[in-house]
Amino acid sequence: MSAQMMMFVALGGAIGAVARFLAMSAVGHMAHVWGWAAFPWGTLSVNVSGAFILGAVLELSALAWSPSPEIRAMVVVGGLGAFTTFSTFSMDLYHLMERGALMGAGLYAVASVLVCLAAFAAGMHAFRMILT
Repeated sequence: MSAQMMMFVALGGAIGAVARFLAMSAVGHMAHVWGWAAFPWGTLSVNVSGAFILGAVLELSALAWSPSPEIRAMVVVGGLGAFTTFSTFSMDLYHLMERGALMGAGLYAVASVLVCLAAFAAGMHAFRMILT
């Protein structure tokens, strides 16, 4: 991994993180104004829009645009990785389904959600026990 590649990923990550903060803040504010604050609309909006953007970027780069590896890494890994990791999950799941690996796709989807939820809960409970 070259230093130049890492700089491009870092730049994309900075842009994606700020974009996520701004998008979630704006959507959260609107949800609060409309009285819908009990649902995580901000997170859902960045996950859905990130998945859409990743699909569009991949198709665009396959059909009409040939970005350099650095630009591709900046946009996909850095930018969308910081904006949302759910976009990558969506891409991986789609590719499994597209290849006809439906059992693998189902296992991946269920395991991703349940194992991540279990890991989240384990992290919370571990530090709750340590700190209290």
